Amino acid sequence: MVRKLYIETYGCQMNFSDSEIVASIMHENGYKITNDICKAHVIFINTCSIRDNAEQRVFKRLRQIQSLRKNNSGIIIGVLGCLAERAKTSLLEESKLGMRVDMVVGPDAYRDLPNLIKNVEGGQQAINVILSAEETYADVTPVRYASNGVSAFISIMRGCENHCSYCVVPSTRGKERSRNPGSIIEEANQLYEEGYRELTLLGQNVNSYNWKEPSDKGNINFPDLIGEIAHRLPQARIRFATSHPKDLSDRLIEVIASNPNICRAIHLPVQSGSNSVLKRMNRKYTAESYKQRLTAIRNMIPKCSVTTDIITGFCGETEKDHQQTLKLMEESMFDFAFMFKYSERPGTTGAKLVDDVPEEIKTKRLEEIIQLQQKLSHESNKSDIGKVFTVLVEGKSKRSKDKMMGRNSQNKVVVFKDKGFEPGSYVKVKIEKCTSATLLGEAL
Repeated sequence: MVRKLYIETYGCQMNFSDSEIVASIMHENGYKITNDICKAHVIFINTCSIRDNAEQRVFKRLRQIQSLRKNNSGIIIGVLGCLAERAKTSLLEESKLGMRVDMVVGPDAYRDLPNLIKNVEGGQQAINVILSAEETYADVTPVRYASNGVSAFISIMRGCENHCSYCVVPSTRGKERSRNPGSIIEEANQLYEEGYRELTLLGQNVNSYNWKEPSDKGNINFPDLIGEIAHRLPQARIRFATSHPKDLSDRLIEVIASNPNICRAIHLPVQSGSNSVLKRMNRKYTAESYKQRLTAIRNMIPKCSVTTDIITGFCGETEKDHQQTLKLMEESMFDFAFMFKYSERPGTTGAKLVDDVPEEIKTKRLEEIIQLQQKLSHESNKSDIGKVFTVLVEGKSKRSKDKMMGRNSQNKVVVFKDKGFEPGSYVKVKIEKCTSATLLGEAL
């Protein structure tokens, strides 16, 4: 009997990439991916732990799926990823959680999944949350079970050592380690041959990528890597995520500017416009140095979009700090932003600070940030009306079967009437109108 595996993924792009690695390892051990959770013999929930809200969503989901045990007492439920690493053994304490988890597996232990399943089948709960200083899964070919066939992720490094005071990633993902560039280039070539036309290079901080060549032949850094891939695959679009402002070099900006197939879109998390807050966050840059990076981007890549992350209500944030964030947003004219209220994460440096901003103030400030960004996003999109963009077609629009959707180089969603276009094709689209989230146009 073919055993079936169901994977549900929460959180960042890296988690989705990891789920493809998990799918590959399990496929090699005789499992077939299913999209029907009711037919699964094994269920993996790949988790995010970056905010308390993300964790609570996972716990809610785990409680929901316990009912599946009524019809299948042998079903195995495992928690993977960052929450598994952070919560560790507490996830196995059924009496505390009011539910049963059979396996807890950290992001560096996925090769051990088949052995852990055997332990569970033998009547034991199983856990492996050992972090590695070397694991990159470079030799694992991901199974892209949920792919649209057009866009694909390539993980180029793992871990983070920036230790921002609000963030659990260094403790849940471990030390930075870069993947062999040869294996990255080989994967990129293979994906292109399979029909993928947009490749996103992933890392917690891609600017930290640094591969040391043997025999003292020198190092390969991120500008070297992305430039080489862009040169080898001139017909593919190359994206990357995510950059840390303190590490975004002029050389990387120059490489992007000189390679038209590297997308004109940079995600550059600012988090706050207040220097005092940034210092408590341990971000290692100031609002002024951040704006200097923006100026460099826009001078060298005039058509580049810039998106960001913002956290409001961090420890000690005053109304003045909040106003400085709003001012920086207006000056920076971000095309899009991910915006959140601060939530204390156990084990971080931030947890040692006093979370002294009342919840109602956090909510009020977040609403103001969201309202401002919606305005900025709408203004950015309105400035595109009348322009013609090359759009990579991804598939049907979610709202209309008569329309297609895709993205331009700036990573903006473009919707246009279907004229028989195939996913993976490039189409010239003239923008006629917009919303704050979407460009609407006519294919030429």
